[in-house]
Amino acid sequence: MTLIQDRPEEHLVHEPVLMEIVPGPRPRGLVKYITSTDHKQIGLNYLVTSFIGFLFAGLLAEGIRTQLIVPNNHFVTESVYNQLFTMHGTIMLFVFLGPFAFAGLGNYLIPLMIGAPDMAFPRFNNLSYWLYLGGFLVMSCGFLTNNGAANFGWFGYAPLTEAIHSPGPGADMWIIGVALTGFSGIFTAVNIITTIFTLRAPGMVMFRMPVFVWNQLVTMFLLLLAFPVLTAAFALLWIDRHLDGHFYDPTHGGQPILWQNLFWFFGHPEVYILALPYFGIVTEVLATMSKKPVFGYKGMIGATLSIGALSMGVWAHHMYTTGAVLLPFFAALSLLIAVPTGIKFFNWIGTMWRGTITLNTAFLFCCGFLVMFLFGGITGIILAQPVLDFQLHNTYFIVAHFHYVMFGGSAFAGLGGIYYWYPKMTGRMMDERLGKLSFLVLLIGFNLCFFPQHDLGLRGMPRRIETYNAGMGWNFLNMISSIGAYIAGIGVLLTVINLFYSYRRGQIAGDNPWDGQTLEWACSSPPPDHNFEALPPIRSERPVWDANHPDQLTKVGH
Repeated sequence: MTLIQDRPEEHLVHEPVLMEIVPGPRPRGLVKYITSTDHKQIGLNYLVTSFIGFLFAGLLAEGIRTQLIVPNNHFVTESVYNQLFTMHGTIMLFVFLGPFAFAGLGNYLIPLMIGAPDMAFPRFNNLSYWLYLGGFLVMSCGFLTNNGAANFGWFGYAPLTEAIHSPGPGADMWIIGVALTGFSGIFTAVNIITTIFTLRAPGMVMFRMPVFVWNQLVTMFLLLLAFPVLTAAFALLWIDRHLDGHFYDPTHGGQPILWQNLFWFFGHPEVYILALPYFGIVTEVLATMSKKPVFGYKGMIGATLSIGALSMGVWAHHMYTTGAVLLPFFAALSLLIAVPTGIKFFNWIGTMWRGTITLNTAFLFCCGFLVMFLFGGITGIILAQPVLDFQLHNTYFIVAHFHYVMFGGSAFAGLGGIYYWYPKMTGRMMDERLGKLSFLVLLIGFNLCFFPQHDLGLRGMPRRIETYNAGMGWNFLNMISSIGAYIAGIGVLLTVINLFYSYRRGQIAGDNPWDGQTLEWACSSPPPDHNFEALPPIRSERPVWDANHPDQLTKVGH
């Protein structure tokens, strides 16, 4: 910024100086991406990086399914296969699913939704992104080392992670990479919580905030509670590998189950860290496309708070078969957490009920989320029963359940969020025909891939095996599952094509193409550096709708 004085120097003593602030030259090109502290640019950096991680992890998954398409296959070796499923899970969880929603969309949208000019700590925000990118690159570069990348699973069970079982730098790079993404998440949580509590626009009281912002707020508190525990677990693991600490080494008095307790104390809140922001996306999309306020707004917030509280007490349902946990207590809590999730489903249905629905791609992806996540939740209730979990633990039934929750649920919602907010970020609409084709192909491919895996689990196929014999009765189901994975990949590729095509040739969107309800639709598309020229009066949880439809002024929140 440069300061231009419009009065001569000798008059400074006698009268005030009138000064005009004139913007200086703004960084362009690569410098802009490296140095920008604008929350929107940082949010876009997160979104692009996490989507690249999604595509990379998807390619690893295609390699896994190619190896398993026929029995006794030799497409990859056992060691490479172990690296594929380890890095696939790690990148999907730590690079794509979490950062895409809570860091990418959270950074871009939260200040806009609450009427703030930027995040509370802009430079801190920039540091968070570079820690995240560094973590992604470090863990991925393990493939370039002599021993290859980490090969002990994304859950890193001890003592498989000890130096004697996993020598070489690949495992160390996995530890450092995940730890860096964890620090990035912690810094982002501090920033978002501070922004929400201190930078809301006048009139934006807590119970007028969009549900998306509420879900992000609860997610950030979960992140602050869960990620430091994971960081401590990694510190002990590093000491084991390099300083002969033996915290997890049973041959020297260590306890491998300590790792499981620490990791899953992080790991189950992490499931809701990966889910709650996507719940918020679905809530915003369904309300806008149904032309209705969110049904049971305060009930949705209460359900979110309940999920956040209960998620901290169910980690040991991953450990039923260890014999070291109190089964009735954790089974009861695991079943109880289904109640607030069920409340959300009723409210989503109530939001759509008798609404004027716009059946576009964003709405279709969110409906796909409802069906897929519901099915994953039902199988989750099955697995919450210890007597059933004993039979299904470590089988492909678990793989199917997890992917119905995380991919069929969160990833479908995330793609819906891309189609919904793409016009706001770029000023252009995505192609609807290509988008609907992408949804249809992905829906068919996903179910063809993962639904047969329930049956494979019931037939006793263990997960994490690189091949199987022809006489096990798993041949046909594995072939169908692999074909479904290829079809799902085509569905994702169609969305990638749509992203690039629409950026160049998409229809001009205008400021509010969906007749949206929340504050991000009150600014131009894409938003200016300072976000808003003027804010509408905030009298309810959907101020833009109130301003555009004064005859239907929302009574809730007055």
